[in-house]
Amino acid sequence: MRTGTEEKTPLRVNAEKIQNYLRQAFGESARLSWLGEIGQTGTQGMKEFGYGKPLRIEFSVDGRVKSAVLSIMRGDKYGHQFYWDRAAILMFQHETSGRLPRHAKSLGLGYFDAADRMVGVKEPKEFFILTELLEGEDYYRHLERIGRTEATPKDAALAVSFADWLADIHSERVDNPDLYLRRVRDLIGASECIFGLVDAYPHPYDLFPPERFQALERRVVDWRWKLRAYTRRLSPVHGDFHPWNVLVEDQGERYDFHVLDRSRGEFGEPADDVATMSLNFVLFSLYGQTDSPRLSGPLEQLYTAFWERYLERTHDEEILDVIAPFYMFRGLVIASPQWYPHHPEPVRRGLLRFLENVLEDDRFDWRGINKYLA
Repeated sequence: MRTGTEEKTPLRVNAEKIQNYLRQAFGESARLSWLGEIGQTGTQGMKEFGYGKPLRIEFSVDGRVKSAVLSIMRGDKYGHQFYWDRAAILMFQHETSGRLPRHAKSLGLGYFDAADRMVGVKEPKEFFILTELLEGEDYYRHLERIGRTEATPKDAALAVSFADWLADIHSERVDNPDLYLRRVRDLIGASECIFGLVDAYPHPYDLFPPERFQALERRVVDWRWKLRAYTRRLSPVHGDFHPWNVLVEDQGERYDFHVLDRSRGEFGEPADDVATMSLNFVLFSLYGQTDSPRLSGPLEQLYTAFWERYLERTHDEEILDVIAPFYMFRGLVIASPQWYPHHPEPVRRGLLRFLENVLEDDRFDWRGINKYLA
């Protein structure tokens, strides 16, 4: 069983590697003259730099002597489990420390590569990623078609393949209670999750006045404490498995799919992925209905096929005990007037009712989902 934060090979950096970095950062005239632990005096007091104390170095550039501190962050359970967490802190310090009076100024920002070489990052403004181009049609277009017509056997098989894929990636359990608690904490308090989404709604909002939002927030804190008992459920997840992040290819007799934009971490609660996709079957079903929007017709068939297959493959009945706040989060997303400004009012009202009602059952009734929309 993985822990989710496996230790990498210990970092080992010697004087030669530091010298190479100084030349990269400050030019060919840069010369390392001394290195050692903070507080040491003398010459070459430390031959290698690991995950221990910060390292003091002295070097010259064009004959002018400079002193500096070389340091990294240790991983911990306070939101710093991964190197990208720690990178964000160091980027912040590099960018802002020089703007604060009396604060030590950053002389350089960089990273250690796979060979423990020091690679400098100069004057960063924005970061980017280059990814492969995958062929396929956005899955939401399929759901629009199905909502207008009917679900074909290929459509039903695709929903089942989603469940199979999730069952496979969720089958691994990860032993890291602190990381599970972090993901629950982020679900509730992060700026792109529940509290952040609530703040992004208009204030006050005619369809959902402030007292209803306040009641939601109080209720979800109760769920936070309930979920503390389920840390054993930590698993690999996608984190944002919705129809706009799925590309579908027509293979003739069947559909195949690829996914995009993994979000919010490698590990989490499997219910997050299940709630995200299944609630979108509900969303597309609500369109075209007026008085009492409900899940019905071909999209109900896909929703049912998806849930049945997932439970058949995983035997994870416990997911029904924990999924409510993840449904509430995803409901906030798809009901948002910012993200989905063109919803007919009955659709939005139905989704907003769902947010409140789903939190009231200790165990989610997946077959009776329409009662949460009523």
